[in-house]
Amino acid sequence: MKAWWMLLLCAPALAQDVNAGRSLAATCANCHGSDGRPKGVVMPPLAGMPADQMLKRMADYRSGRQAGTVMPQIAKGYTEEQLRLIAAYFAARAQP
Repeated sequence: MKAWWMLLLCAPALAQDVNAGRSLAATCANCHGSDGRPKGVVMPPLAGMPADQMLKRMADYRSGRQAGTVMPQIAKGYTEEQLRLIAAYFAARAQP
């Protein structure tokens, strides 16, 4: 019975995380397509990418280990928590 109450108490926080992740991820739509599913093959799809893989890529952009046109600047514009929310959001989307 305690687990049920804990889930009930945590539900608003979980919903906020999902909404926050979706809002933050909207920025990615310009290049990576709506919901992380690009039209064409120029940009890699983000939908279904494992969160740890996305976080690694973002860390590489931030540090300069991975070159890019706009991604290094974009990656530096997010906090670690925001990047985790974005990565979780895309990881939960079905692959294109």
